[in-house]
Amino acid sequence: MQYRELGRTGWKVSAISFGAWAIGGTWGSVQDSESLAALNRALDLGVNFFDTADVYGDGHSEKLLARLRRERREPFFIATKAGRRLDPHTADGYNRKNLTAFVERSLKNLATEALDLLQLHCPPTEVFYRPEVFGVLDDLARAGKLRFYGVSVEKVEEALKAIEFPNVQSVQIIFNIFRQRPADLFFEQALRRKVGILARVPLASGMLTGKFTPASSFEPDDHRAFNRHGEAFDRGETFAGLDYSLGLQAVESLKPIVPAGMTMAQMALRWILMAPAVTCAIPGAKRPSQVEENAAAADLPALTASALERIAAVYNGQVKPLVHPYW
Repeated sequence: MQYRELGRTGWKVSAISFGAWAIGGTWGSVQDSESLAALNRALDLGVNFFDTADVYGDGHSEKLLARLRRERREPFFIATKAGRRLDPHTADGYNRKNLTAFVERSLKNLATEALDLLQLHCPPTEVFYRPEVFGVLDDLARAGKLRFYGVSVEKVEEALKAIEFPNVQSVQIIFNIFRQRPADLFFEQALRRKVGILARVPLASGMLTGKFTPASSFEPDDHRAFNRHGEAFDRGETFAGLDYSLGLQAVESLKPIVPAGMTMAQMALRWILMAPAVTCAIPGAKRPSQVEENAAAADLPALTASALERIAAVYNGQVKPLVHPYW
């Protein structure tokens, strides 16, 4: 496993980390015993950074991570998120009362006195133009409720605005073979300001595993069944914003590029790690076998210049016009 510095925290986190959305819910059926086996396997393989949120299973994902921390001696970091419990989800809801309540709830779920890293959970764009929101986070840090804070965003515009606030340590943003816009300008600015980048949805909701077909089906409570057009939350969260059938076509174009000794998922993760600005990729996993495949990507050889050029050609020709202008 490789380790990279996260912002200015002084932490070194695993280049392949663990996204805990799937073990909380909205990714189909999941069993706690299997989820805990996946979490334990991640630790076995050197993963030391776990990303969750208070809305993943209404706090269930956080509670599973609290159990992991009780049962294992190895130190590891837990990043959680706050804000999406708001209903309606508006900028005005990101106020002192609500943020404090969200933090207190996550502290309880995680059975800790201080959150390692709190991230605003894809708030409305207007929040990034409200310095008082970040002032509340500063106060919560001074009070010892959280060690560091960052943001999770939908759009590059939001990421660029967020890093103007001096205590933002990390930005979680969708970055994968189908969503390359963050590398255009944002990565350079994040490097300059020493802000960590967490690449979320790195496998485009599983599309970049190469395992889906036109006949693939998803359970009713899986966002890949109910959010394809943004019915529940931002469309870009599901299959990176690509229409399912068009995503399958692009995947078919990528399959011949996969190097010998790699799976398509591993190529997709290794591609992300080629970006110097990226701190870690946070693929989700529900089973130990998925953890093993993901974690192995960190130690695979770098992709060749030829492979990178061919991947760029697929993106530019089949994907870029459909996603690049929106996020």
